[in-house]
Amino acid sequence: MHQDGSALPYQPNPRYGAVGAPVRRGWAAALAAVPAAAGVLAVDGPWAVDWDAVRRALAAARPGLAFVDIRDHLAPWEEIRADTEAGVLADDPHFAALSQASLADFFAELPTVGGGSGLTVVYGTGAALVAHDALWYADLPKRYTEAAVAAGTVTNLGQRSAGSPAETRRLFYVDWPVLDRHRDGLADRIDRWLDLQDLDAPASLDGETLRATAAHLVRRPFRTRPTFNTTPWGGQWARRGLGFNPEGPNTALGYELIAPESGILIGDADGAGADGAGGGADAGTELGTDAGTAAGTPAAEVELPFQLLVALHPELLLGQRVHDMFGTSFPIRFDYLDTVDGGNLSVHCHPQPQYMKDVFGWPYTQHETYYLMVGSEQNTVFLGLRGDADVAEFHRRAHDADAHGTAFPIEQFVQTFPATPHQLFLIPGGTPHGSGAGNVVLEVSATPYLYSLRFYDWLRRDARDRQRAVHVEHAFRNLDTDRTGEAVARDLVQSPRALRKGEGWTEEVLGELPEMFFVVHRLAVRAGATAPDTTDGRFHVVNVVEGDGVLVRTGTGDEHRVGYAETLVIPAAVGDYTVTGLGSADSRVVKAFVK
Repeated sequence: MHQDGSALPYQPNPRYGAVGAPVRRGWAAALAAVPAAAGVLAVDGPWAVDWDAVRRALAAARPGLAFVDIRDHLAPWEEIRADTEAGVLADDPHFAALSQASLADFFAELPTVGGGSGLTVVYGTGAALVAHDALWYADLPKRYTEAAVAAGTVTNLGQRSAGSPAETRRLFYVDWPVLDRHRDGLADRIDRWLDLQDLDAPASLDGETLRATAAHLVRRPFRTRPTFNTTPWGGQWARRGLGFNPEGPNTALGYELIAPESGILIGDADGAGADGAGGGADAGTELGTDAGTAAGTPAAEVELPFQLLVALHPELLLGQRVHDMFGTSFPIRFDYLDTVDGGNLSVHCHPQPQYMKDVFGWPYTQHETYYLMVGSEQNTVFLGLRGDADVAEFHRRAHDADAHGTAFPIEQFVQTFPATPHQLFLIPGGTPHGSGAGNVVLEVSATPYLYSLRFYDWLRRDARDRQRAVHVEHAFRNLDTDRTGEAVARDLVQSPRALRKGEGWTEEVLGELPEMFFVVHRLAVRAGATAPDTTDGRFHVVNVVEGDGVLVRTGTGDEHRVGYAETLVIPAAVGDYTVTGLGSADSRVVKAFVK
């Protein structure tokens, strides 16, 4: 096999069939399902939705509707800002404490709607807060909001005036947490879910089908829809080998599984379902990519947030013990850092646990691991302090670089290790680290992902030709000076430890630390051999890091093929399952789970 995966069948759009009614397409089909007796229809959803266009589309699909724009009842923007930005990070330019506000806190008052003849539509973010007879959730995946923020075309949650564009800081730490909690609280009573990626002809699922599909998925293995973002240091591995961002400059960050942002595609195999036409796919079937009719009609599909499944069925997906530990936060993420023909990542650390709680508001911190999918002995991983590092001098040099653009050799303070393919590096909170150029890192990590505290970023410039921000004071407040010298190689660059084996397969522990709540294993399976496994009451996440791929088969007969570089969630409810090597080459599979 090619190390870069160029000849392997990576599936960028894994799709699963709806359980119940088919996916429908169009506004008319959605309105036809509203009960005749309903007097008030609430249409809720993210702030970035073009709500004026939604109103126009509904009015065109059914003339005579009455409308109430919930945004007219928001509190003044300055009051919203004052109420949601208090605390120790109120003046921090980059970070904010994770908001605990509710969406109701953004409103001065809520209207009383209804009592007239015909159907009144209350629309906009927060519409579900108004008494209603039917509830729609009109969704737009988060990547669209990120793109709109980058383009300066949206405002932050609650800001009606277009005088200033959205701040990424508020988006990540205020808007999204508030909106996620609001959406998850509606999950068990949504009457229709609409996917507005095609606003002219949105795809939708009725609420019962939504919940039946979710209940089915959390009992079988599934993949989330991967995405890749670009950054100034990004590489070319995923563009060349996996086909992502062919028109973009690079594929730096690959979101294989990040619970706050990942989505799951649900849809028909044959493109049916447009405005009343119909017929869904067999329940739970993985349909592959870009299915359509012979005439080229695109498949009808909706993208559901992965987090919605966690909110609906935390015990089945996470397992009871993990649910007790983490609530409805899915605690492990898998993502790629692609620096092939790119640049070094910043050297940074993540918060130590108490700092994460007290300052950033997260109950658990951003422990990480790096698994080298692509690398070489000549490439570099930065990890831990040198034994002779002068921390005070390191602090001074980092400040000079930030304030005055003065370069310095980070290797005087931070150790470097060869980027040996298939080596795992453990990175507990507070440990300085970064991947060098030329690597593909599979990050197997705790879910928090917005707290990279940079010591040094090579004086790199951003898209506006400004020196990229670093976070020197946050970084040094969290620097773990015990991760120094020989202890780094001994504790954080562990050798694999054999765990169990059978005919044609072996499983080994790649790395674990007492302070890290998850562990990383690796299964090596020959083509045609089958290894038994069990979730043992907790979810597993697996990724094929080498070979032709594997077939995962559950005790109830569900099957899922997993190719090179693909990530699969195996819910706790699956229980016993097997992993069979496919093709002609042996495969290696990384597996992570909560200890």
